[in-house]
Amino acid sequence: MDSRRIDCANVWSQQDGATAQTANESMTTVRNMFPGHLISRFGDVPWPPCSPDLSTCDFFLWEYLKSCVYAHKPGTLNDLKEAIRQEIRPIDRQLLARVMDDFKKRLENCMQSDGRRLTDIIFKT
Repeated sequence: MDSRRIDCANVWSQQDGATAQTANESMTTVRNMFPGHLISRFGDVPWPPCSPDLSTCDFFLWEYLKSCVYAHKPGTLNDLKEAIRQEIRPIDRQLLARVMDDFKKRLENCMQSDGRRLTDIIFKT
């Protein structure tokens, strides 16, 4: 067995309703990887309404990159890919450390509110 593999017996997978995630082939693959542990629109446990997006990519990275990349006004797909590469490289480690600290605080707040909506959270970077 590959030492890098993760035992998924006690791991849950959570997907939102993105088409790529709920396509038949995707769902089959994820169901096989996480039997009985799929939180999704069509999963074992329904996606909870008003579920907070807590991941650093959802609340920080995509918007940050979008604002930087589109400042270049890429005209082609290759221009877009190159702009993304150029903007990812210089992301400061201190900025990422602050993002991860904020992520931990949001997780703690989510647990304290029993998973309910986080109305008082301010997302900072």
